[in-house]
Amino acid sequence: MQAAAPTILVSVITRLSHLFLRTLRDDPADAEVPSHKLLVRAGYVRRIAPGVYSWLPLGLRVLRQVERVVREEMDAMGAQEISLPALLPREPYETSNRWNEYGDELFRLQDRRRNDYLLGPTHEELFALTVKGEYNSYKDFPVTLYQVQTKYRDEARPRAGILRGREFLMKDSYSFDLTDDGLSASYQAHRDAYEKIFTRLAVKYVIVSATSGAMGGSASEEFLAESEIGEDTYVRCIESGYAANVEAVKTLAPEAVPFDGLAEAKVYDTPDTPTIAALVDWANGADLGRTVTAADTLKNVLVKTRKPGGEWSLLGIGIPGDREVDDKRLEAALEPAEYELLTDADFEANPFLVKGYIGPKALQDNGVRYLVDPRVADGTSWITGADRDGQHIVGLVAGRDFTPDGTIEAADVRDGDPSPDGAGPLVSARGIEIAHVFQLGRKYTDVFEVDVLAENGKPVRPTMGSYGVGVSRLVAVIAEQHHDDKGLRWPAEVSPADVHLVIANKDETAREGAEGLAVELDRAGLDVILDDRKASPGVKFKDSELIGVPLVVVDGRGWADGKLELRDRFGGETQEIAKDDALVTIVAAVRGGTVTS
Repeated sequence: MQAAAPTILVSVITRLSHLFLRTLRDDPADAEVPSHKLLVRAGYVRRIAPGVYSWLPLGLRVLRQVERVVREEMDAMGAQEISLPALLPREPYETSNRWNEYGDELFRLQDRRRNDYLLGPTHEELFALTVKGEYNSYKDFPVTLYQVQTKYRDEARPRAGILRGREFLMKDSYSFDLTDDGLSASYQAHRDAYEKIFTRLAVKYVIVSATSGAMGGSASEEFLAESEIGEDTYVRCIESGYAANVEAVKTLAPEAVPFDGLAEAKVYDTPDTPTIAALVDWANGADLGRTVTAADTLKNVLVKTRKPGGEWSLLGIGIPGDREVDDKRLEAALEPAEYELLTDADFEANPFLVKGYIGPKALQDNGVRYLVDPRVADGTSWITGADRDGQHIVGLVAGRDFTPDGTIEAADVRDGDPSPDGAGPLVSARGIEIAHVFQLGRKYTDVFEVDVLAENGKPVRPTMGSYGVGVSRLVAVIAEQHHDDKGLRWPAEVSPADVHLVIANKDETAREGAEGLAVELDRAGLDVILDDRKASPGVKFKDSELIGVPLVVVDGRGWADGKLELRDRFGGETQEIAKDDALVTIVAAVRGGTVTS
């Protein structure tokens, strides 16, 4: 009988003398935010094109760590991983109408036979078709499938490095249930899993109500990482805990006011008052019997809108004059239609639109759809344009003198506005979207007629949920929340190594000792970065701070006295440890959780 081959330990120590890494002392010229600057300077990523980045060895390690945490929590909730292609045929997206709805964000291409394809921005269509092709009985449900895959969106303004890119890694999962109660349970399971993921990644976040956009569906929430550089504005009510993305905030509308006793509307000459400020100045000098503010005026904004594949049409939007139209709220309110501001040519083609003096009457007389802010409730009285140059009308009453076609949430949301639940005022903050969960319902199973046989033998249509996590974006988010003026400070869960061992001593015995300690740490199961370069201690220390491994061990002058330095990149504390006890002390620090976020 042949003897078993001896076990050979293969070292996985990462030596900086061999690692594919170049750190930079200066910030890249195109970097705007800390994560972008630091990830480039520390040699984690490199720009290839606008919104497109390469991942270098250390960056790829952190990315894989984030993937690992996401996969572990998805697997723990019972989801099953599959992988669908990123190159997708046009037909499914044509069927769901998202080939048009996605607009310019979709990367479209053709093969050599002139067949249309796209690079997948998200995969609802393909998951629905995959389940349709594999399952046909109620016994197969519920089921949740997920993938971790590269997505593509042609962002108009890619910025902030990997925070807002055109190519990015995302975990997207999809639940399929036979009942609405089942969908609610799947939705909650994902919500719980996401909270575990972000807790493990040491991300500070808030969950806010959101809009569904091109995804469709009903219930929708976003997970936003708290960050001053975030592109998403959200509001919360301290008293009640209400929180929502500004696009999803519902205005607390006033009660309707009885028309009885309200004065008749009256037209006034108001020369040179095309702005709200000028109109208010006129009103307060016109002896109207009261003090007028911008909130008493009705501003009418004209845009033109177009549904995917449709024609442009005019839309009038009435909001209180002390407010501005919020582009994101307007975009969300009109989804999936797009909109543009009117050009001079549009005004010339519609002479009833008098710039600076537009009122509701001319809009409605000329068949222009007119939507108003919810504050423009029946019985409220306004000063607004009289549709003639240099004239306004005072006392125009909603519901009596004009009837809008509906309401629209397009006005900006401000600190101090009442919370929709009536519990108190709203305060605003900024965040970075890191995840989004949707109760899609049967939008996509209806489109593709995904039916299975129920227990009674009759067909039943599954209901879907869609749940995304920005995996590559999370790397930047963690860097945003965990850095200082010296460099990155990775949480232990995602760090590219457990220990960064710096040889800052030219003595050969000290170098040999550090090499031996690195081998012992490796054998103990720790990931080690060993700075064995022939560089000055100052350069090595700066790089260790920039790279951001949570535990830095320094083999320096104290070696001769039997001492090593232990540096905590998070708290900044430094302590001396006995080199004879170094292995036990370092392993305990890593595994005992004393080196954490």
